Amino acid sequence: MKQKITPVNQEIRLGDDEIIVSKTDTKGHITYANRTFMRIAGYAEPELLGVPHNILRHPDMPRGVFKMMWATLQSGNEFFGYVKNLCKNGQFYWVVANVTPDYDAKGQLRGYYSVRRKPSAEAIAAVTPVYKHMLDLEQRSKGQDAMASSLGYLDELLKSHDCDYTTFVLNLIQKGG
Repeated sequence: MKQKITPVNQEIRLGDDEIIVSKTDTKGHITYANRTFMRIAGYAEPELLGVPHNILRHPDMPRGVFKMMWATLQSGNEFFGYVKNLCKNGQFYWVVANVTPDYDAKGQLRGYYSVRRKPSAEAIAAVTPVYKHMLDLEQRSKGQDAMASSLGYLDELLKSHDCDYTTFVLNLIQKGG
């Protein structure tokens, strides 16, 4: 059961050369976490292994982003995205995440592999108002309508920029993070 953590407005910034790595099973339960992940998030390995990765979900993150991530992964594609994570002590950290399906030698899905690194301040500034609006839409709606509403907004925004979310994220990365 996920414990209730009260967010505090204190950011932890990853170093330029730091990389967070984790693996999950097909249901999103953590099977591996590197030392950087444990140090930044504030969890010991036994506290993470077997636990759903959403233990890190910050309340500022719209659920629609994660619905889009799971749909992308379940279609066999890799996902790129910006994510605000919640530390065990309530602090937060931003990452640019690359999540890929992990297949065994027989081509069977065995889980997901995620590599996360420090995003640029410009990228965070670009996604923060988008995520805030998505979250506002979700909070005004109920159930599946909440995610549909927030994803509808995101789709329209991306169409107005003539791109999809992956292109949006990759363009931000190319501009510096």
